[in-house]
Amino acid sequence: MKTVSSSQPASTSPASTSPDDSRQDSPLPVDTESPSLRSSAPPSDGASVPHESAHLHVSGEATYVDDLREFAGTVHVALGLSERDHARIEAIDLTEVLASPGVIGVLQASDIPGANDCGPIVHDDPILAESEVQYVGQPIFAVIAERYDQARRAARKARIDYADLPAILTAREARDAGSFVIPPMRLTRGDPAAGLAAAPNRLRGEWTVGGQEHFYLEGQVSYALPREDGCIQLWCSTQHPTEMQHVVAHALKLRANQVVVEMRRMGGGFGGKESQSALFACVTSIAAWKFRRPVKLRLDRDDDMMITGKRHDFHYDYDVGFDDDGRILASRIAMTSRAGFSADLSGPVATRALCHFDNAYYLPDVDIVSQCGRTNTQSNTAFRGFGGPQGAIAIEYLIDDIARTLGKDPLDVRKLNFYGTSERNLTPYGQVVEDNVIHELVAELETSSDYRARRMGLADFNATSPVLKKGLALTPVKFGISFNMVHFNQAGALVHIYTDGSILVNHGGTEMGQGLNTKVAQVVANTLGVDIRHVRATAADTSKVANTSATAASTGADLNGKAAEDAALRIRARLAAFALQSLGSAGGTTDKGSPDRDSAPGDAIEAVEFANEKIRVGPREISFTELVRQAYEARVQLWSDGFYATPKLHWDRNTLTGRPFFYFAYGAAVSEVLVDTLTGEWRLLRADLLHDAGNPINPAIDIGQIEGGFIQGMGWLTMEELWWNAQGKLMTHAPSTYKIPAVHDCPPVFNTRLYRNANREDTIMRSKAVGEPPLLLAFSTFFAIRDAVASVGDGRTAPPLCPPATPEAILDAIEAVRAHPA
Repeated sequence: MKTVSSSQPASTSPASTSPDDSRQDSPLPVDTESPSLRSSAPPSDGASVPHESAHLHVSGEATYVDDLREFAGTVHVALGLSERDHARIEAIDLTEVLASPGVIGVLQASDIPGANDCGPIVHDDPILAESEVQYVGQPIFAVIAERYDQARRAARKARIDYADLPAILTAREARDAGSFVIPPMRLTRGDPAAGLAAAPNRLRGEWTVGGQEHFYLEGQVSYALPREDGCIQLWCSTQHPTEMQHVVAHALKLRANQVVVEMRRMGGGFGGKESQSALFACVTSIAAWKFRRPVKLRLDRDDDMMITGKRHDFHYDYDVGFDDDGRILASRIAMTSRAGFSADLSGPVATRALCHFDNAYYLPDVDIVSQCGRTNTQSNTAFRGFGGPQGAIAIEYLIDDIARTLGKDPLDVRKLNFYGTSERNLTPYGQVVEDNVIHELVAELETSSDYRARRMGLADFNATSPVLKKGLALTPVKFGISFNMVHFNQAGALVHIYTDGSILVNHGGTEMGQGLNTKVAQVVANTLGVDIRHVRATAADTSKVANTSATAASTGADLNGKAAEDAALRIRARLAAFALQSLGSAGGTTDKGSPDRDSAPGDAIEAVEFANEKIRVGPREISFTELVRQAYEARVQLWSDGFYATPKLHWDRNTLTGRPFFYFAYGAAVSEVLVDTLTGEWRLLRADLLHDAGNPINPAIDIGQIEGGFIQGMGWLTMEELWWNAQGKLMTHAPSTYKIPAVHDCPPVFNTRLYRNANREDTIMRSKAVGEPPLLLAFSTFFAIRDAVASVGDGRTAPPLCPPATPEAILDAIEAVRAHPA
């Protein structure tokens, strides 16, 4: 059973709507009483229109980088990888490699004409290792051959002599050794030491949460073509075309205008193609430059997982003081992530973890340390949530422990500690929580999910079931939306209207299946009053929209939607001025030159209605296509650029204070699980999700993102285990050894609803981001498992269970609870 619907707070609209019914909320200035404006076509705003590439996905016609028709002379790349976790390279013999069939050459660090670096922030990440290797799987050389299988076979023939060096493999080892990729960060509010000392109750301990492989369906792939005058054309599966443009230019000693990066769509990204695609973009481009041939690098799954970074796993040291009701009085936590061998994006990830330790809770006296441990493993990177999940789950773990210590329902302790609205509403980093709806949202979910009745029924079940135990948990989410780096919060777009009335939009965001292009097209269609079938979004291209930010931090629709709207509004203003000029006179059009927004009074322009593919000026109307044709003949500019910069943001990276987020997205989830105490196996029986998507642009796409994020988060916390052996080799580097959720892992009862809460900030159509926040809804599944394990004892013993809650980990926790004295 699966239910999807929408929910509206009682203080706004009186009725909830389904995704398809949400079209009724159109803000278009349509006079529905006028026969001339009646249309069977629904307005394009707030509508659950299909994904713009859905028909291509299901027919297999959607074009990804590896599907591009190869140019004549294309050659292929395979990488030679390190077999040591930390060692000096004493000697490399590539004689047999070069003599292998089909091989046309190799690349080593010495072949790079520019910077041997692809680090996005700190320049500590070599494209190819030169004198020292830092992890098992680090690329040392590249083989270029006529066929990929030839390159791959040849790469295995290299002879490399190593001199082993000491290695650090875990975050805890890095913390103890003082090994960090950047200096540790610390944020303190109030007097946590005094608060802890005075607290009537106190808990101390250590805890860990595991990492996660991105496991995008389309692996890392780049295809480079040498152009005239030393230029490079690059097709790359990347979330950040501009970053790829920069690193390739630096590696080849080129100017940015000599490198063009195009990206039509990715087969998934999840953060793993934000910075990590740079190495592959550079290798293909350098090879294309050196050999003057088109070059493709497409990794197989094993190499992809061995080379690329993952979600950071975290180690926590915590100390929390609380009163007898469960209210947190003071807390202290030191979070250490396994950054890997280089900085990559670990600094921003650690910052976001620090800013999300509070989750939905007011913490009066708090001391937060966030540090990035340097280890001899893959350089970990962005992953959906970008440190936010690792920060937020720590406070949820503490609250769960507090509740068990006091013998209370964890939901009651959570509610007691929620942020307030007029007081207790300041985050540790100094941002006022202005849009708090967590009380209302959780109350609605508590009622609609029958949480209290199910809690009582669950206790009765567990009392009579010695082997199978049920667990239940409701967890909240408050997630900040914006890049912590203020200058990344900007976007550009281009909108073209052709003389047949069709519209093309190009923007700086990248489509990775999340529906960004669909939403941007809806925004443009809504702004111009036409059906979305007239609008086409094209590939992200650095030669069209320059200096783009990564499609990350859940900002894709916020930034690019606003930029596209700005461009469409500029054209609309010109068309409105022309319509006033042409429709306002009885004698038809005359050539008076291109009208400008200022050529007619502002009130008059605003009175021109664009709706249902018609333009109306008072009693007169004209079809959109006809007006466009006439405007073209009158030399009216029918294309425009657009730009958007998120307002109100400021952040002091030295004091770790400011307003890093434009707004917060909220949500909550209830999970019910069944655990077999003999095997450690478990099943998710039911999930109820209620998520704040603001005024959704496309409810169906948002629900898909919410459910997908939930299942991906569930995988991270319960089954996706990364394991390195004592020699630093990742042993879970293929689908055979790394388990992600499958269809049968989805709950048989899956209720997903949108909490309608129009954004108080001026976001695009008052919507809210849904890319990352829903992943945190999966906390409920982990804590439901923990609840089931606790029921093996008296319910007050906190199970020592760390994510991922694999069957082995669950069995260990069950044994620990049973061994704990009552």
